[in-house]
Amino acid sequence: MKAYLRGEIHQRFAALKYKWLPFHLVGIRSKADVPNSFDDQFYLINELDMVHLISWQTSCTTNPGLYWMQKVMNKKGAAVLKPGQYIDTWKLGKHKNVHEALVQAAPVTVYRDNNKNDKAEENGLEDTGMFGINIHRANNTAISKIIDQWSAGCIVLNSPVEFNRLLQDCKVSGLSKFTFTLLREWD
Repeated sequence: MKAYLRGEIHQRFAALKYKWLPFHLVGIRSKADVPNSFDDQFYLINELDMVHLISWQTSCTTNPGLYWMQKVMNKKGAAVLKPGQYIDTWKLGKHKNVHEALVQAAPVTVYRDNNKNDKAEENGLEDTGMFGINIHRANNTAISKIIDQWSAGCIVLNSPVEFNRLLQDCKVSGLSKFTFTLLREWD
C-alpha cells in the first residue's frame, strides 16, 4: 500500500465530508487485506502546534487476527470496525487493565464476521456498542510480524516505539478524548 501524504488524506476527508480536526488519528485499511498481517496504515496528524506540523505513519492492523477470526469471542462473530469517523470516541486508559492504550469511550459500529475463515470481511451483521475496540500496541519489546492474538478487533500498532510516541503525543495534546477515522485504501 502506498504511503499517503497529509494533503491526500485531507482531500479524502473533504470528499467524505468528514471533519478535519487539528489533532486526529487515521487508519487506512489495505485493499490487499492479507490475513494475519499488519498491512494497514496508522497516521497521527497534529496541527495543534503551528510551529511544528507533525504527521507520521506506521504499520498497524484494523482487522482481527486469524486466532480471533476462528475462535470468536462474541457469538455474533469477530469484530471488524466499520470505516467511518468516530469523534471523541477514545481516551487514555489501560488495555485489558494491563498497559497504557487509547480505550473505547463511546459506541462504535463493527461488522460481525462469523464465517471463521481467514479474511476479515465488511459484509456481516452490523453491531453498535461498547466492545473494547481499543488502540494499542502488539509486543512491548519488538516489532510484531503477525497479528494472531494481538487483535480481536482493535486497532493495533506493530511497533512499540511508534506506539509509545503516539501515547506521548496524545498526552501532550491536552485533549481528553480522541478522534479516529478509518478509511479504506484508495487510488
